[in-house]
Amino acid sequence: MITVLRLGHRPARDKRVTTHVALTARAFGADAILVSTKDLALERSVRDVVRRFGGDFRIQTGVPWRRIVREWTGSKVHLTMYGEPVEKVAPQVRSDNLLIVVGAEKVPREMFDLVDWNVEFAGPLRIRPSPRGKVVLESEP
Repeated sequence: MITVLRLGHRPARDKRVTTHVALTARAFGADAILVSTKDLALERSVRDVVRRFGGDFRIQTGVPWRRIVREWTGSKVHLTMYGEPVEKVAPQVRSDNLLIVVGAEKVPREMFDLVDWNVEFAGPLRIRPSPRGKVVLESEP
């Protein structure tokens, strides 16, 4: 089972982005998305897509994210620009019960400690690999 947890959704500002996160999760085979902020319009929109295009994808908004992360029994991966390279971490991640955390607004510091892995992807700015914390390095031209 793969579940995406969208943390910090702001309905007035993040509506389209969170919808895209949900539909991308569905397209890549996730079973569900949980959203920390209650948003019935978002739920209706995603459920309408599932109804029209099929599948068993589920959405729930207004979830208590701390409890979900603390009680999760499988692997917990936080997608962030601060952390270890995804290529290094991927072989260690169990995919049988996977929680993928995707932030919207500034993610609370405690999330970095609650998850099993904080991962990053390559880009113009580099982060010195660190399982907890951040060191930003600029790429040389």
